[in-house]
Amino acid sequence: MELKIDGMTCSHCTAAVKKALESVDGVQEAHVDLDAGHAVVTGSPEVGALIRAVEDEGYRASAAGA
Repeated sequence: MELKIDGMTCSHCTAAVKKALESVDGVQEAHVDLDAGHAVVTGSPEVGALIRAVEDEGYRASAAGA
C-alpha cells in the first residue's frame, strides 16, 4: 500500500513518519521516501489508521492514487 505524505523536509521527518506507520496494527514494515514524498507499507493495516497516524505527527497523508 502506498501513501502520499506532504510536509516532510528532512531525515528526522521520515523517521517520525516511519515510526508512526509501524506503530499501526497490521503493519509489517514501512519504507518512507523523503524525495518522492511517499511511504510504502507492507502488511494489512486499515488505510484510515495509517493516515491518522501520519497526521497525528503533523504531516498530511492520503492514499496514493486517491
